[in-house]
Amino acid sequence: MTDAKREHWDAVYRTKAADSVSWYQPTPEPSLRALDALQLPVATSLIDVGGGASSLVDRLVERGWSDLTVLDIAAPALDVAKARLGDEAARIAWVIADVTVWRPERRYDVWHDRAVFHFLTEPEQRLAYRRALEAGTSPGSIVIIATFAPDGPERCSGLPVQRYDAAALATAFSSAFTLEREWRQDHTTPGGGRQPFQWCVFRKR
Repeated sequence: MTDAKREHWDAVYRTKAADSVSWYQPTPEPSLRALDALQLPVATSLIDVGGGASSLVDRLVERGWSDLTVLDIAAPALDVAKARLGDEAARIAWVIADVTVWRPERRYDVWHDRAVFHFLTEPEQRLAYRRALEAGTSPGSIVIIATFAPDGPERCSGLPVQRYDAAALATAFSSAFTLEREWRQDHTTPGGGRQPFQWCVFRKR
């Protein structure tokens, strides 16, 4: 299954411009606002799961963050981000992996995911994700998760998605994480469409 997923996402980034996909953000403002509210030092370690070609890592580098990791199943997506960053790309840890079979070699202060969790439509996929999440975080670590809201799209990039409200996400992560903050956000796609997202901030117990 991992090979099929990788082929799917590789094809997306080989056939579409990074700024034309529906999830593209010129600036990752919701993520930056969430991080600003936490008032974290720039030495904080952060992993962007499913970060792909997102510019979140660019903005954090500009702010002086020095311990950044971007994980994505699609190498072409990471290549876009690396090319955009130029020499700064050498400061980032780049991981090509399916998070559901990935085993973290370290723990992170912040786990950020705006891209992956809502694509996990089977219980065993979500369990595998939580295993990676728990292995890659410590007590006190922050988890920032964004998924499609209940009134969001039922499919994305040709694939079915699982939609969540805050209560459903809190239940999904209740085994080890406490919900600290939640809000909704309407994302405007490059084509002018509206995609409601549910955002949650958790802290590991």
